[in-house]
Amino acid sequence: YGCDNSEVCVESIKFGAPVWVVMAPQAGATAPAALAGSVVQSVAEALASLLMIDMVEPGFPVIVGAWPFVSDLRTGAFTGGSGEEAVVSAAAAQMLNFYGVPSSVGAGMTDAKLPDCQAGYEKALAVALAAQAGCNNVSESAGMLGSLMALSLESMVIDNDMLGAILRTVRGIEVNEETLSYHVMEQVVHGEGHFLRTEQTLELMRSEFEYPALADRRTPGEWEAGGSPDIRAMAAERVKSILSTHYPEYIDPAVDAKIRDRFPILLPAEAMRPGNGRW
Repeated sequence: YGCDNSEVCVESIKFGAPVWVVMAPQAGATAPAALAGSVVQSVAEALASLLMIDMVEPGFPVIVGAWPFVSDLRTGAFTGGSGEEAVVSAAAAQMLNFYGVPSSVGAGMTDAKLPDCQAGYEKALAVALAAQAGCNNVSESAGMLGSLMALSLESMVIDNDMLGAILRTVRGIEVNEETLSYHVMEQVVHGEGHFLRTEQTLELMRSEFEYPALADRRTPGEWEAGGSPDIRAMAAERVKSILSTHYPEYIDPAVDAKIRDRFPILLPAEAMRPGNGRW
């Protein structure tokens, strides 16, 4: 490990700040090209860092990050959007869960440079696998582009929909006598012939189903009549709306003033309020 990293870790422990360690050896470069070997090395390094922290302060809270990265062996460059990256991240999450430690992996690190189709399928594959593998903290899962070299606000709001859908899959399907719905089927067969107006449908509208904030679910005709917007254009409008209207107020003004006294924050408090003219 680098001396600087270790010293920062020790100082964080002294201040009582929870520690998040991340080990990211790259298969084919700084870890074996064999994917199993890269997972072994990443997990071993992560557990070694956990041991180091426990030697400084036994039982100190740690999030353990095993992030095995993957090389495109044609160039040697990191490829965050590959299928190999998705599967080693899921494997690392499963290993950390096996050891019973709070787990973290990186997923959603697409190689695409724009929030386009490539970004969508690469992110969804990796994040869904990590989530289904039981990872506690799936990092880099929103907004990242260009193999971690760029961040897009438009991508963040698009990825918000993706993450909502993936979390819905993690929740799964509740199976019991009520949800098997035999009685509802019988009711419909002897009644109106459809399920739209059943009491169960109305009750489950919000609890059973996830609705996207941005994705377009209109019919093709309605979408065309609405100007045929592309999701990136819709995301850009959403970003502009958030930046111009959403100003969190959970930090007390007195606390904000104390923070500004201690740290060189360049953005004035007035700029973090509606009507500031920035957007």
